[in-house]
Amino acid sequence: MRTRFAGMTDVGLMREHNEDNLLVMPEYHVVAVADGMGGHRSGDVASRLAVSTLSDFFSVTVGRDGTWPFPADPNLTEEENYVVTGLRLANRRIFDRSLKTMADFGMGTTIVTAMFDKNATRVTVGHVGDSRCYRIRGDKITQLTRDHSLVSDALHMAPWMTEEEIKRLPPNVITRALGIREDVLVDLLTEETAAGDIYLLCSDGLSGLVKDPEICDIVTKAPSLDEACRVLIERANFHGGLDNITVVLARVEPDQPG
Repeated sequence: MRTRFAGMTDVGLMREHNEDNLLVMPEYHVVAVADGMGGHRSGDVASRLAVSTLSDFFSVTVGRDGTWPFPADPNLTEEENYVVTGLRLANRRIFDRSLKTMADFGMGTTIVTAMFDKNATRVTVGHVGDSRCYRIRGDKITQLTRDHSLVSDALHMAPWMTEEEIKRLPPNVITRALGIREDVLVDLLTEETAAGDIYLLCSDGLSGLVKDPEICDIVTKAPSLDEACRVLIERANFHGGLDNITVVLARVEPDQPG
């Protein structure tokens, strides 16, 4: 099998500048979405640095005898090691940069990354923060990542909390991000793929405004991945466009005969 990719980003209707960045590297079967946060324009700096670091890392190491900044974990697959190491390196670069100037102090970014193996039979998803990865298989959409947010952590670790108590929690507090500390814990998921699967990576500018069934409906009915990205962004803006909106799609396809 093989993968086909598309990606698009939009400032939305309420923000003055776009702090999201995306990465699409078909040659290495890698995609990513980063959603920056921080005062002034430092959120853009953080997300851009995350994406450029991943790009540099994959370019230097995949298929080459490049030097790794952290030791490989023998318990992880090749793709898992690439994803974890790339994200940890991005975290370190953002953290170091944030210490150099007051304008960048405290900046960070959420990120979600997906890497397919060479035959697209398996995908590894790594994420930090509340940027999400979904899998659309047939007419069913499944969220593969769990948000690193105060609300999500409460639901996960304190299931006895009532709906009323959950509603009192501030909705936009991120509990994990790149660049906040010297090292970072990356959540990993690896699964087998099937022909026709579509993996959707997005910032919360999409997932916070467009419901999962609507996302699934748009993606499955669109004539192309590029058109699906365009309509998803259009729909998020229709629902208010409160934040920057970034979408990356990866479709698993059968190899063409011959």
